[in-house]
Amino acid sequence: MKKVAILIETSRAYGRGLLRGISRFNQEQRSWTTYFQPQGLGDAPPPWLHSWKGDGIIARIENHQLAEVILAANVPTINLRGSLPDLNIPFIGSDNSEIAKIGAQHLLERGYQHFGFCAFARDDLKGFHTRGECFRSIVEGEGFSCDVYSNARASQQNRSWEPDQQQLAKWISKLPKPVGIMTANDDLGFLVLDACQRAQVQVPDEVGVLGVDNDEFLCDLSVPKLSSIKTHTEETGYRAAQFLEEWMRSGIQPKLGPSVPPKGLVVRASSDALATDDQAVIQAAGYIRANARRGIDVIDVIQHMGISRTSLEIRFKNVLRHTMHEEIHRVRIERAKELLSETDLPIKWIAQESGFKSPQYLTRMFRTATGTTPADFRRNR
Repeated sequence: MKKVAILIETSRAYGRGLLRGISRFNQEQRSWTTYFQPQGLGDAPPPWLHSWKGDGIIARIENHQLAEVILAANVPTINLRGSLPDLNIPFIGSDNSEIAKIGAQHLLERGYQHFGFCAFARDDLKGFHTRGECFRSIVEGEGFSCDVYSNARASQQNRSWEPDQQQLAKWISKLPKPVGIMTANDDLGFLVLDACQRAQVQVPDEVGVLGVDNDEFLCDLSVPKLSSIKTHTEETGYRAAQFLEEWMRSGIQPKLGPSVPPKGLVVRASSDALATDDQAVIQAAGYIRANARRGIDVIDVIQHMGISRTSLEIRFKNVLRHTMHEEIHRVRIERAKELLSETDLPIKWIAQESGFKSPQYLTRMFRTATGTTPADFRRNR
């Protein structure tokens, strides 16, 4: 049995997701004796680690104090935190470019034409900076502007809550409305929603807010509940355990695979609206979201609305920048993605549940929309 130390926080949903993945690997292999105790992100190294003699480490290295103790152990180590990029320790984490892409697409599809990104003002959080830069690049590529706010003390335990939140509220007040704001993680999403209340702006009618990590405690505690991108932390933890096992067995440092893509988007009240006053477009889009999986087409939407097709098509495209036909397919593809990520249903059942006429039609449309097949998408998730 290999002796493996696991230095991952239990205080956050991200860390607990990583631990679930590591646990799943260990239950399958049953080849490790684990050294672990509950802790928070950034805590001092546990006293036992200084004299520990083991075979491998999986850690979220947040500070140089922990890094020095881990390096002194001189054993194979996988790092799951990118705060210290100068470490000569293999790192694996989330695909931040893909996270930004999902966030930008969601807010663009909601019809927003003004955007903001709320980040931490810490140079060491490279992954979060990547999210912000990619998000800004995508929306600017669509012809829109993106205002970036860096929250200097949001991650500090001794932050000055009232002054900091008033400053954030002032930034939100000055943004053109309606505006879609993506935040680096759910912690900042929670703060942005609180600042929106202070600024007396309506969410999601004036400000749509989207976080990252899908920390259900924070998302449900927020008012209104926070939409969030669901990172695949369990898969990240599982892959880290695989790499460490390979390294310990062979003595050769493995070549790490690509960053882990997110599982998808969980839409809650904070972004569940269209950035328009056109009630006909709002009603048509709502009808599509509710019925796309039932096999409806554009004619069904027109009949439900009872207005001119030409008029509705023009108004719909002006707001969402794509046609009703494209919106129907988009909703179906998103439903298929959800089922592929969260269930083991056969592809033919997923096609039926998503509103596609056949598995072949699902595969063709899925490849057009995502560049991959449903089967490959499921394997990557």
